Amino acid sequence: MVIDVAALRVEDLYADFDKKAPYHRKDFDDNLVEYLADCVQEIGRSDFVIRFAFDQTPEDVLLEEVRSGINSFFIYLRALELAAIRKLLQVSFILLFSGLLMLVASLWLPGYFEIPPEGAAPSRILVEGITIAAWVAIWEALVRFLVDWPPKIRRVRRFRRIASAPVIFIPARELAEVAATIRSRG
Repeated sequence: MVIDVAALRVEDLYADFDKKAPYHRKDFDDNLVEYLADCVQEIGRSDFVIRFAFDQTPEDVLLEEVRSGINSFFIYLRALELAAIRKLLQVSFILLFSGLLMLVASLWLPGYFEIPPEGAAPSRILVEGITIAAWVAIWEALVRFLVDWPPKIRRVRRFRRIASAPVIFIPARELAEVAATIRSRG
């Protein structure tokens, strides 16, 4: 499989604030990042190559910067996503632990303070409030873990695959010829 990316110049691949920056580490354009991530999601487990075509033929140094930039930028995005997963798991654990702690407290309080099942409205309201807060915290922990975690893991895998994908370059006219050949067949 081939993921084709066409641009006028190498600079068009980078975020607006990095286009003319003199340093080597630059952020790629958000649209390019999402395009590559979406393509990899669509491709599934198939192997792929990222093929760039530029209207203006860049120097070999710039091509090598793009090649190494794809690798290092997507490794960086993967690291950011892993940090977000760690934070998500940490918050989920804290919510689960505090929810279980509140649940134990809501079961323990009526017996310790001898709160009767009937009457004593302020005491019962307190115990019921703690019980509700406990279940909300437990629920929130499970939702964060079961709903938010899997997409982040898939994104980490996609970023790893993009970072390790071979990157090749062709002149834009060759890409146009390939596209014309495909259109004539179909």
